Amino acid sequence: MKTILCYGDSLTWGVDAENGTRHAHENRWPSVLQKALGHGVRVIAEGLNGRTTVYDDHMSAADRNGARILPTVLSTHAPIDLVIIMLGTNDLKPVFANNAVIVGRGIERLVEIIRHHAWPMETETPEILIVSPPPISETDHPFLGPMFAGRIEDSHMLASVYADLADELGCGFFDAGSVARTTPIDGIHLDADNTRAIGKGLEPIVRMMLGL
Repeated sequence: MKTILCYGDSLTWGVDAENGTRHAHENRWPSVLQKALGHGVRVIAEGLNGRTTVYDDHMSAADRNGARILPTVLSTHAPIDLVIIMLGTNDLKPVFANNAVIVGRGIERLVEIIRHHAWPMETETPEILIVSPPPISETDHPFLGPMFAGRIEDSHMLASVYADLADELGCGFFDAGSVARTTPIDGIHLDADNTRAIGKGLEPIVRMMLGL
């Protein structure tokens, strides 16, 4: 049995911007990936709304710092064969004063944590697949529009930054923006068709990385 951990934010959790709820389980991209891969693979969806790579967000009742929570998640689900990281959108909030290159450093820190983790049993270090999230789109949403004001250009740069980083670190890379678009309803999240598209788009590279 191969185990895949999908470590992400609200795009992995499955926020449905149209009705302010959560996409049906079968429409979330980790579920679509699970169905595509079939038996013999277990896909774990570890998504949290607002999660960043390495930053604290004190507006939330949950700990959104991805670097701080990751070791606990790794130990909880070990052994793991592949970790898929799709984070970075929340790092672009103006409060963090970031650009795409600095967001990439946050992804690099997560890769370091995975590779140097004190695994609870004898196990090989998992493969790592870095996924750039679909870019932010224009929106008149009264809350998320101002929250991400002026960050669209940087969101479009994440794919090239992540691709170079994956090559440098020896990780896999997938550009989710090549198959999915964020909804103009709030500029950040995905409708059901687009979140399903990410799960379908990931299948070939995941099969290759796991030798399936």
